[in-house]
Amino acid sequence: MENSGVVKRTNGHLGVTQPISWSGPTEYDLIKTGELEKYLEGAGLYESREEAVCREEVLGKLDQIVKLWIKKVSKANGFNEQFVQEANAKIFTFGSYRLGVHGPGADIDILCVGPRYATREEDFFIQLHNMLFEMPEVTELHPIPDAYVPVMKFKLNGVSIDLLYAKLPLWVIPEDLDISHDSTLQNADEQTIRSLNGSRVTDQILRLVPNIHNFRTTLLCMRFWAKRRGVYSNVAGFLGGINWAILVARICQLYPNAKPSMLVSRFFRVYAQWRWPAPILLCKIQEGTLGYPIWDPKRNFRDRLHQMPIITPAYPCMNSSYNVSSSTLHVMMEEFQRGDQISKAMEAGKADWDRLFEPYPFFEAYKNYLEIDITAENDSDLRNWKGWVESRLRTLTLKIEKHTFGMLQCHPCPREFLDKSRPFHCCYFMGLQRKKGVPVPEGGGRQFDIRVTVEEFKHSVSMYTKRKPGMEIRVSHLKGRNVPSFVWPSCPSKVVSRGRTSVRVRAVKAVEASAKMADRFTDMQQLDEGTSTESTRSKRRKILYDRTEENGTQEGICSGSNIYIQDGGTIAPPSTPPTKEVIANAAGCSVEPSHTGKTVSQVRTPSGSYTQNGGAEELADLSLVWAPVKTTNNQRRPLRVRLSTVFRSSGQT
Repeated sequence: MENSGVVKRTNGHLGVTQPISWSGPTEYDLIKTGELEKYLEGAGLYESREEAVCREEVLGKLDQIVKLWIKKVSKANGFNEQFVQEANAKIFTFGSYRLGVHGPGADIDILCVGPRYATREEDFFIQLHNMLFEMPEVTELHPIPDAYVPVMKFKLNGVSIDLLYAKLPLWVIPEDLDISHDSTLQNADEQTIRSLNGSRVTDQILRLVPNIHNFRTTLLCMRFWAKRRGVYSNVAGFLGGINWAILVARICQLYPNAKPSMLVSRFFRVYAQWRWPAPILLCKIQEGTLGYPIWDPKRNFRDRLHQMPIITPAYPCMNSSYNVSSSTLHVMMEEFQRGDQISKAMEAGKADWDRLFEPYPFFEAYKNYLEIDITAENDSDLRNWKGWVESRLRTLTLKIEKHTFGMLQCHPCPREFLDKSRPFHCCYFMGLQRKKGVPVPEGGGRQFDIRVTVEEFKHSVSMYTKRKPGMEIRVSHLKGRNVPSFVWPSCPSKVVSRGRTSVRVRAVKAVEASAKMADRFTDMQQLDEGTSTESTRSKRRKILYDRTEENGTQEGICSGSNIYIQDGGTIAPPSTPPTKEVIANAAGCSVEPSHTGKTVSQVRTPSGSYTQNGGAEELADLSLVWAPVKTTNNQRRPLRVRLSTVFRSSGQT
């Protein structure tokens, strides 16, 4: 089977089934593929030539380091001088760098293979760690020996590296070692098999795709899309790099002669209809002769519980997406369906690539969130504490699903957020919503109580064996309208979301409505200049915004007569009716809309009555009273606003 050019239709094929279509690209496909490649290049997904050369130099430097390290280990074990000179260790790249889909600033996944006498616990995580620690070109050194796949993270000359270690039952590691052979795994420990699996799977994927160039472009596109839509994170319960690679490779097998634009479209079409937990396979699962466990739901009960099986193509075949939960699967299926709809709209000329890659509005999608705050005493402690908490966040999703019997769905945000006003702090968020079809209890009230679930999660996290004083975790519930402002770092003036409709959108609509009302007011004055407007101005509509208070201090109140800003200054209202520009500028002030109260507005109608929130009633009296809540700590508390308004409607009070 060829890896470039057109794949001819033969009796043989790549994959476990026949391709869906052998058709080649149309002129439309070629045009759209060209647009896609330009879009990806414009998005900065390709590294420069200088950065590529820097990465190659770093790989050469690291190869020298591990070879020097293994000679020191050999000498420390008492071997003779000749054996020390022959001692060798070898590095292999895998992941996005090996697949050719890494972008600027991406890390390099590297596997270090050493001989049988070089241990992981002492020689790799202690001696090699100490060597790297003493090198000035090595920074941000962070070993994680107790991870599922033990790894040492660091930067070498500014390039991020994730270094794994595999100990083979060989006295000398040959320079031409081929780890793709199953015999490499013989007598290997479990951690070594996991470490070898990444490199072996990556190489096998490249062997099983009909066209490597089309595969790489499509995978680069899908990785970018997944990150924009918030579904790229194995730790958070979504899919990681190897998962997306296998999914794209399977589409390449089903459409061997398709160009990337068509492969993207077919990706969404196939997976939007896929009936999980039917597994994704690039080749038949091999039993092997070494007796290692493989993914087999018929024999293994735990394998039957997997929500979204994506099976690795190298022996021993494993489910690479075991972290996926029912909640995260639901989120991804919705995204696949959205992608399918946009792809069809693009084929009809009603959408473009920009629409497909729109960022997911996470903080506008839900009414309820969980905020997980973690703090530490210094950067080193925070890095270690954060790595541990991240690895446990998935269990919180699973616990909530279990304790609510699947009726409450969680959507973890796959990125961290930093509050710059708090040192050594970061936080994570989860969106919460009732599963579709679950009835709402009558009479309102509390619908889900997950306090015990949260306490269990906090207790499990606090069992961290390397926990130090100052390492704290706090989990709190937030309403969508109370999301803190630091989650919008790219847009400081962005206001808080409320439900599924952002307050920013509502503010724009309010500005437009106010501008129209100002124009109408001016027109009425011009028609009847003899009418005094003093009484009208005295009954000017009033709008009260209550804002979250920090440390018990008032931050802002906006009304129809004055705009009070945080420093206590005021902006007096103009003596003439406001213009569109004035209203727009006022709407852009640094005052956030209500977190707990309601916006109350009175607008005069042509008949002389007033409308209050859309209802026409005769205004009798309006009283707006606010009272700030005093706090003794940094916990955010909303202003308590009491609205006492008396209306008369149809003769009734």
